[in-house]
Amino acid sequence: MSTSGGSQSRDKRTSPATFYRQVVAELRKVVWPTQEQLITYFIVVMVFVVVVMSIVALLDLGFGKLVFAVFA
Repeated sequence: MSTSGGSQSRDKRTSPATFYRQVVAELRKVVWPTQEQLITYFIVVMVFVVVVMSIVALLDLGFGKLVFAVFA
């Protein structure tokens, strides 16, 4: 089997300093949310979690009562 050109990049190791520089460079490209966006996203996620939690709790309660009704 012949090795492809991609195996050469696997053989090369990146030094920790180069890795750190690359990480910092990538983090500078990130578009960070504003505080207002962050608060909005937080509220949306919390509402979604509460809704899903309520659905699961109601299903659990309903199935629990159904099981007790069938087997009691």
